[in-house]
Amino acid sequence: MASRILVAGASRHGATLDIVDAIAGVLTHRGLSVVDKPIDEVADLGEFDAAVIGSAVYVGRWMSDAVEFIDSRADELSRMPVWLFSSGPIGDPPMPEGDPTEVPELIDKIAPRDHRIFAGRLDKDRLGLGERLIVGMVRAPGGDFRDFPAVVAWANEIADSLESDAGADADEEVDRTREALLVAAMR
Repeated sequence: MASRILVAGASRHGATLDIVDAIAGVLTHRGLSVVDKPIDEVADLGEFDAAVIGSAVYVGRWMSDAVEFIDSRADELSRMPVWLFSSGPIGDPPMPEGDPTEVPELIDKIAPRDHRIFAGRLDKDRLGLGERLIVGMVRAPGGDFRDFPAVVAWANEIADSLESDAGADADEEVDRTREALLVAAMR
């Protein structure tokens, strides 16, 4: 099992960090060692064996902090289990549909195990003037559209995958030990 898991996200108004906290809570409840924090507070990946990384989506794009984080650490991330999520489509049904612009390229760079899109929250009272103008122009509906049961279900899938990896690692260790004992017995 991965001994330490990073759960990090880029968020402008906090809604994506709520999803980070929910994922971290599930993984912790499942007995995993988790560090959750905003992505701009992650200095080094050396202490982590797996990562869940998310970003808020604005106008169909991931936040630059999240994209830069993955771009600058692509080599390290490509060698560990990674899951990506996007938070941002709003409305009923959530719009826009499809992956944010940068996600296909990020997937090519680090080959995550999964990428999920979760609906977001738009609290118009928290927006700056520029954001209000854009929201008004596209007539974006305000409200909290996040589906926390879906987030929890996905976090449980991640925990299952990490536990399965741990079982496979244990089986390989048993096989190596058995082989070493047989070789020693033949001497």
